[in-house]
This record gives sequence, structure tokens and C-alpha cells, in this order.
Amino acid sequence: MSRDEPLVRWFEDLSSDDVAEVGGKNASLGEMVAELGSSGIRVPRGFATTAAAYWCFIDANELREPIADRVGELDRGAELSEVGESIRASFAAAEFPPDLSEAIVQAYGELGGRLERDAPDVAVRSSATAEDLPEASFAGQQETYLNITGEDALLDACRRCYASLFTDRAISYRRDHGFDQLDVALSVGVQEMVRSDLAGAGVMFTLDTDSGFPRTVLIDAAWGLGESVVSGTVDPDEYLVFKPLLDRDDLRPIISKTLGAKRSKVVYRRSSADPTEVVDTSSEERSARVLDDDEILQLARWAVIIEDHYGTPMDIEWAKDGERDEMFIVQARPETVHAQRNAAALRSFRLVERGEPLVSGLAIGDAIAAGTVCNLTSADEVDRFEDGAILVTGTTDPDWEPIMKRASAIVTDHGGRTSHAAIVSRELGVAAVIGAGDATSVVADGAEVTVSCAEGDQGQVYDGILEFDEREIDLDDIPTTRTRVGLNVADPAAAFRWWRLPADGVGLARMEFIINTHIEVHPMALVHPDRVDDDARERIAELTGGRDDTDAYFVERLADAIARISAAHWPNPVIVRMSDFKTNEYARLVGGQAFEPTEENPMIGWRGASRYYHPDYTEGFALECAALRQVRDEMGLTNTVVMIPFCRTVAEADRVLEVLAFNGLTRGRNGLEIHVMAEIPSNIVLASSFAERFDGFSIGSNDLTQLVLGVDRDSDVLAELFDEHDDAVTTSIRRLISDAHDAGRTVGFCGQRPSDDPDYARLLVEAGIDSISVSPDTFLAVKEHVAHAESR
Repeated sequence: MSRDEPLVRWFEDLSSDDVAEVGGKNASLGEMVAELGSSGIRVPRGFATTAAAYWCFIDANELREPIADRVGELDRGAELSEVGESIRASFAAAEFPPDLSEAIVQAYGELGGRLERDAPDVAVRSSATAEDLPEASFAGQQETYLNITGEDALLDACRRCYASLFTDRAISYRRDHGFDQLDVALSVGVQEMVRSDLAGAGVMFTLDTDSGFPRTVLIDAAWGLGESVVSGTVDPDEYLVFKPLLDRDDLRPIISKTLGAKRSKVVYRRSSADPTEVVDTSSEERSARVLDDDEILQLARWAVIIEDHYGTPMDIEWAKDGERDEMFIVQARPETVHAQRNAAALRSFRLVERGEPLVSGLAIGDAIAAGTVCNLTSADEVDRFEDGAILVTGTTDPDWEPIMKRASAIVTDHGGRTSHAAIVSRELGVAAVIGAGDATSVVADGAEVTVSCAEGDQGQVYDGILEFDEREIDLDDIPTTRTRVGLNVADPAAAFRWWRLPADGVGLARMEFIINTHIEVHPMALVHPDRVDDDARERIAELTGGRDDTDAYFVERLADAIARISAAHWPNPVIVRMSDFKTNEYARLVGGQAFEPTEENPMIGWRGASRYYHPDYTEGFALECAALRQVRDEMGLTNTVVMIPFCRTVAEADRVLEVLAFNGLTRGRNGLEIHVMAEIPSNIVLASSFAERFDGFSIGSNDLTQLVLGVDRDSDVLAELFDEHDDAVTTSIRRLISDAHDAGRTVGFCGQRPSDDPDYARLLVEAGIDSISVSPDTFLAVKEHVAHAESR
């Protein structure tokens, strides 16, 4: 090792070509300082010790031979913990050679001069590097020390960083991957400390971390220093931003904003021995968002700039300085999990049976696993863990990784989508339910459970071993068709899961399903909470977090859900059907009984279009319209199409269009299309008149069959008469398609029959149907049926 090599280098003099000298972390910081500062991205100033500095420290203390000897003891049966502790003790007893300590202290003094502060507080971060193995990844194996102040404390932190190259997990990683322990060096990054202890910090990814959907930025945020988010000890806020519309200054494409519990935070403590501490957050902090909309959009735009510069999805750490009220990027590295997946294959899981849910949390990935629980409180209990068990614990850090690698599924009490447990679970490809709250107390050790992440963004832990299906779809095998084949989406939480399917948009997104599962409250009960009973009022307060503007809760939740679906399929059309609850279904919502009449036959009662202009529901419909305006006009997702269900007469169509326009949804404005369900005989008989008022039709085959044949579709006695193949039904479909096409309107079919019945797909294709939409799990079968029908 030549002593002519520099011992310290400033970030602005580094680039991504310097990984071998200063490690990936510090090289990336230098690259951003040099290349992205002109784009407005702020990176805290600092410097890095080099690999040459590390070897200078090693050789000055004659540590090469002792390290090699002690590592060699592992091959002779020595305990890893004893070997690691012995090597780290050698580092702790070692002294800095004068030239190295002088270089570090001199650079620290110069940093203070640049910051105009004596003895500035700094972050000291490890950045491992293998000079001959620059592609190796050592992320998360070494230590970071925050709020380090003064020359002696800095040198001590650097020494502890060097020692952390020989943590037990780092030694184990290198042995498992065939790296010589003395081929790896360590660079120490010394960086201006961002006072996020007075504000907040977190992590962001330039894709959806669970599905790999590439057109979003996912931001996790918590109060205080960012270590609580990375470690998973706090449940952070979560913000989701749609990247394709970030260049529009007139839009705010924030798809969703989820408030986290944020019960604690990491802050400064003026103690050289332990310069940070964990404290409880205040009730105000727990109920407030860490970032406002402008800050969310600023970070998202920075993330896109960083991703574009590196040409790959990125994993980025950010921090907000509470003294200067400014944002900073403190780390950026390539995302590796989805980059390594086979883009041509899609795994699909489906529960065949249901069980009793025990706990729920954030779903990581989309897999399902079943097995026996091993409920652990410490990684030291590794001897209790059996291969293939389901790990249940409070939270994880890198010490847990040897156990996690042996688990079939992972469940934690705490953490967010960017926590350690979530990241490692994705890397391992195992199902994980993160932030379940009380899993360690509810899910008993030794219990048999099923962990399902295949039901949207909420993962479930069910009692017992449940049957489930797993299949792999080769996307290269899906045929192309002239007829557009889209999806019916019931759960917006699962929208990103199917982004890789070559679907032609969404033919049916049911608003009533969103209201039922994501809002749970009758919209009129949110407008008039004074008119519901005490139990309902208490439940509303619980769901809305005690907020006063309960109607805004409805609009925000509904808009977020619709936006997820529309973003997943941008720019293809996403047809959102306005609410079509029957009165008995509406009554089952929280507070619903106060606003719904009792009807003998709700199936043909006060439902669909007839509610929207009725004085007893116009305020509720206004909330539905407000959510759609937010999605289309504020977020910019103009691929969202409105569809009106159960519109009985032409006069009713006119009244509904008038109410829509009154609520800011005017047909044709900002490209808005309004479609109508064709599910009543009058829609067929007067198709040309409806075509003058709507931009397209969508056939609802269940209601159409029921009303054409006069058969209650829920009647067991009349089940054999309910036949979508009946000539009266198929003739109605052919007539509608013909009349609609004559008027220049499109016709879609949203139902499962084409997936179960190839003959029905052929019937629709021969009749000239423009589009068919089905559930995602039957998409491949329908594409094949349609392609076969078209070939004939």
C-alpha cells in the first residue's frame, strides 16, 4: 500500500467510479454532490477516509496476521461470537497512526470552517469496500454513529466503524460469499449532521417496494432521526407519489397519504458516551403528518432526478433540518430486489379457504405461507428456531438475518414498508406482515397459522393451516388481441400487484366495494354525524381519528383508493362505477340505518342513478364527486372514467348528468368521459338515445339477464332459468352493440362469464364487443379465449 495514496477525500472530489477507494455509500454521496447539486438536490457536506487509510490503521497496529489467525479458528470449530468479539477488541485497543489521525482531524477542522462552526456535530457512517470486488454489497452490516462532536469523539467513532467491519454478521456474510476477510476495507464518511431530531427523516424508494411498480415514489417519514424508520422501531407515515405527472407544476400527484402511529423518535442527547436517545412523541406529533404536500412533492422530484441520473431504481435516505427548514439527501443506493427479478414471469397466490384472522399489518410481497409459529423476543434465541417456521417478533435488525433466512414467513409488531424487516423479507422472497401491533402477544408460540400477503396491502395472519394455490404466469405466453381485455378491480390495495399484466385498463372499479372496505361509514353519516346513534358516532370517531371534518375523511380515502387504480393502469382508461349499493347494503355501513328505508325488493329499489339526484342522498353523492374531482383535476389522473349504474330512463340520465355537472364533473371538460351500465332492458331499447348522453356502454350481464328474463338472480328455486346464453339476453347484447356502434359509442362487457365459458367469449367477439374486463386471476384464460375466437 503506497503512502502516496490520499487518506482523506472530500465528497465533491468523488464519483461513482471511486467505489473501490471509498465504498459505494461514500462514492454515491460524492457523485450526487458533484453532479446533482445544480438540480437543487442538497447533500450534507463532508469527507471520507479511504481504503488506504484503513490499511494504514491495520498495518500500524499489526492487525493483519491476528485477524487472519482468528478467522482461521472458525474452520477449526471456534464460535463465531467469540472470534468476532476478539477481533473487535483488537480494534478497540488500537491507536491511530499520527499521519492518519492528523488527516482526519485536519479535515474535520476544515469542515467546521466551511460550516462556520467550531467542533461541528457530524454523522459518522461506515462504507465497506472490496478493492478487487467493487460489485459486492455490504449494505447494513456496519455501524453508523450520529451527533458526534469533537476531535476525540470523532476518532473514537472512526475506530468503532473500523471494528464494525468484523461484526458477527459481516464475518458470516463474507464467509458465505467466499470473500477473504482481508480483501475488504472500510471507508468512513464524516458528514455534516442534519438536525432532523428537530424535524423528521425517513426513506424513499423510486418504485413500489412490494410489487415493483415503477411509476411511483414511496416515502416513509417519522419524527426525529431516520434510524427509527430504517430499523423498524417506529410505524411511520407513508406517502405515495405518481412519477409521470411530477413535471406538471399545476398538479399534486400524491396518490395516498397514510398517517403512521409514530409513537417514539430518536433525538440528540448531549453525551459523548451515548449521543442519541429514544423518547416518546407527543400526541400532537402522533396525529400530525411529518411532511406537508410541498415537501412530499419536493422529495419525490428529487428521487426521480436521482433515479434518472443513476439509470436504475433507487433506495434513498432523506432528512429535514429543523433549524434551517431544509431537506437533504443523506444516502442513495440502487434498489436490488426487483432489479433482479424475472420481468417475464408473474407469481400468483390465492387463498382457497378462509380462517379466523388473528392479526393484520402491512403486506410485504404477495406470497402466502403456512407453518408453525416461533415467537422470539431476541435474536439470541436462534437455537429455538426451526427451519421453515414462521418468525413472530417485535422488530428486527441485522442481527436477526440468520434467523430470517430460515423462516417461511415473518410477522413483526412494529415497522413500515422501508423497515429492516420489510427490506430483508423482500430480498428473501418470503411473506411478511409488518407493523401488526400485538402479534407477539396474540400469535402464540407453537401455533399453526397461515400468513397471507395476497389480499392487497394489508397482510393477514390466520389461525390454522389453510389451503392456497400458487401459479406462475409467463407473460411472454399471453397472446395479443384486437378486442381490448381489461381488469375488474375490487380492491385498490391490490392494484399495483397486477401492473405487469398487459391489460387494457380497468373495465370496472366498484366504488361501493371501496366504500365498504376502505371507508366503512355511510357517507350521509359523515355529513350528518349528529343523526346517528352513540355507537355509530363512537366508531366514526375511531375510524376518522377524531377529526371534525368527517366528510373530508370520506373524500380523501375514496380519492386515494381510486388514484391507486388509475395510476396502476395509466394512461389506459379506468372506468369507475359510481356507488351502486342496495338500501339493505347501505344500511349495514356504520351509521347507515339512520338514512336507509326498508324495501321489500332492494334489487330493483332505490339504487344506482336514482339516488344521485334524490334529496336524501345528494350530499352523499357530492362527496363521491369531490373524490373524483380530486383524482382527475388535482392529481391529474385524467384516465379516470365515470360510469353511471342502473339508469332506468333517458330523463333520469339527464338529471344525473346535471347533478354531475353541478358537482364539477361535466362531460367533456378536461377530457372527462361518462359511461352508463347497460343492465336494464330500457338501456337496450333506447340505446340510441342513451348514446346521445353517454360516451360508452358497459354490459352488466347479471342484472341484464335478471331483468330481461324476469328471474331473481339470487333465487335457488329459479336458478336453472337464469341463463346468460338465453336468446333473449344474447339478442339484447347484439342489438346494443349494433346500435351503439351506429352512434359511434363503444361497448364493454364486465363479467366473469367469458373466463369460464369460451363459447361466451366467442359470442361477444362475433357480436363486435369492443372490450371485456375480468378479474386479474382469469385474465390469461380470457385473453386465450378471445384470441381463439378472433382467429376463427
